[in-house]
Amino acid sequence: MALKTWILISAIVFITACSKPPEEKAKNPVPVQVTAVTQATIRRIVKGEGALYPLDQASITPKVAAPIQKFFVHRGDHVKRGQLLAILENRDLVYAAAEGKGGVDQAETNLRTTEVSTVPDSVMKAQTDRDNARDARESAKRILESRQQLFKQGALAGRLLDDAQAAYKQADIQYRTAEAHLKATESVRQDQINGAAAQLRTARAHFDSQQAQVNYSRIVSPISGVVSDRPLNVGEMANPGSPVITIVDISKIIARVNVPQSDASAVKVGQPASLTQPDSKEELEGKVTMVSPAADPNTTTVQIWIEIPNPDAALRPGTSVHAAIATEVFKAASVVPAAAILPGEEGGTAVLTISADSIAHKRAVTLGVREGNQVQILSGANPGEEVVVVGGMGLDDNTKVKIVTTAVEESDDDDDQNGPDDSQAPKPKPAAKQDPSKQK
Repeated sequence: MALKTWILISAIVFITACSKPPEEKAKNPVPVQVTAVTQATIRRIVKGEGALYPLDQASITPKVAAPIQKFFVHRGDHVKRGQLLAILENRDLVYAAAEGKGGVDQAETNLRTTEVSTVPDSVMKAQTDRDNARDARESAKRILESRQQLFKQGALAGRLLDDAQAAYKQADIQYRTAEAHLKATESVRQDQINGAAAQLRTARAHFDSQQAQVNYSRIVSPISGVVSDRPLNVGEMANPGSPVITIVDISKIIARVNVPQSDASAVKVGQPASLTQPDSKEELEGKVTMVSPAADPNTTTVQIWIEIPNPDAALRPGTSVHAAIATEVFKAASVVPAAAILPGEEGGTAVLTISADSIAHKRAVTLGVREGNQVQILSGANPGEEVVVVGGMGLDDNTKVKIVTTAVEESDDDDDQNGPDDSQAPKPKPAAKQDPSKQK
């Protein structure tokens, strides 16, 4: 009987101890972790996915169909612009070009002969006749002028003046005839020279065409770079339209990245960007070199080109990359960890600030940009104020708290904007249960 009574008393004491009023429980402060609002530089980041492409690429196709005679490079070799890469079978083309060169030499000889030997004889005779006729006309003119003076003085008969005038007219006609003959002769001479020059131009054009065919059989590199592909072997037929060798310039790499259309308006040429590859955490620095003026109607994204130096050829075209473009920089901005951001009223956002008396106050805030785990506060919290980063989810306004630490554990998840899980908050140690048998 005594044992049953003791057990009943113990049960009543335990139930009484567990049934403390809420007011008494509320006196126990809630443990939280806090950090201060700081001032730091934060950037607006536009992100996108893409792939790497060479700075320049040339797929060299022959202009003539011929077997491969010899290759001078292999896949992976570095080449310079203008370097000879391969030769096609070209003996027939070389012989045709030699024949064309002979035609040019013959036309040049014909032109020189026309200019300096055959034609000048007739021209020189016409020039002599013209000069003699001119001298005769001048002599007749002087005689006519002298007789005109004498006739005016009455010292000369009119018949002699008439004879002088007739002689001058005859000399003038002969001069004009000689002048016209000279011009006709020179015109014929010029026509013959022009004909010989035209024959030379035709011969040279024919030779240049044949020489071009020979040059087409020599495959040279149009750019400096690395041989990325060489699909044919010596002796195989090279055909126009089919690449013989492909050269890529990877001294610099172009990342073609697709970003959402809503973010593309903030991206400008010259802005810095960082790239990461799926198999590496190393960040590659580059800059924006092109922003597409049109969006892809299928994906509603805009393509951005980012240029990255690649001096050691470590980056390979075709690799997928993730890009982060810094479109705007805010210096001395008020910044808090993303874990401090809590849901506010009417879909807004808030933080819990801690006053000097260890009371948590829920305060609405306006957010700016986010970079990594840091969020910009535009209004609602000031630099130096302490905000809750762990233990704030579900915490009521004006709640008494206990700051257990000010260390902040950085979250690796950049997309987590819902604040920390309350399960991460340090919990007070539960009171040790006492053996009822030891209670007095």
